[in-house]
Amino acid sequence: MKIALIGYGAMGKIVERLAVERGHEIAGVLGSGEVDLSPPEIAAVLDGSDVAIDFSVAEAVRSNVEATVAAKVPIVVGTTGWNEQRPEIENIVRAGGGAMIYGANFSIGVNLFYRLADFAAELFTKFPEYETFIEEQHHSRKKDAPSGTALKLKDVVSKHVAVGDIAATRAGNIPGTHRVGFDGPADQILLEHTARSREGFASGAVVAAEWIVGKAGVYEFTEVIDEVIANRSGR
Repeated sequence: MKIALIGYGAMGKIVERLAVERGHEIAGVLGSGEVDLSPPEIAAVLDGSDVAIDFSVAEAVRSNVEATVAAKVPIVVGTTGWNEQRPEIENIVRAGGGAMIYGANFSIGVNLFYRLADFAAELFTKFPEYETFIEEQHHSRKKDAPSGTALKLKDVVSKHVAVGDIAATRAGNIPGTHRVGFDGPADQILLEHTARSREGFASGAVVAAEWIVGKAGVYEFTEVIDEVIANRSGR
């Protein structure tokens, strides 16, 4: 595939390396200093690309999506912090016949962690003496707090049990740690996912880009994981 990169910070550079290792070509790059370009200007950079991967900033997501829809280029949105705009942005994609895949976290491990948390929370509905909590930690440069991953975890767990405020820490160079805990009178059960590097997020974004080419509509990365699990289960 020919991939356009929107945002060329730490994540964009890792995506570039992993995409090339998988045999893809980087067709164009919009660096962090270019995220304020107009949709027509972005569309010009997208010319000839099969798909775009966006790891820029939340404020630029709408214009980036508008540009890719106009250029008929599917987009993988790895940027977080734009959830309040999601209904409007989804409408832009659908009205324009575009394709977008987004996710609170593109790590395959995190998406499996969602499933574990869902299953555990359902179990604890039978034992109301346990109270549920969520904690997350990220590097000090991460702007959104709580993270999109933590908010997604809360959505997953809250289908079954009550969850209070998310405890969010921003310090140092932590790639990302998320915990779901169930605390009872006599013990505590703790589920934890710890990212060792950003490569897991970048790898998942490339997988998502491979998946969405040729499709139309709006998808969440969990749908990709569901399909992978079904295929590997022989269903």
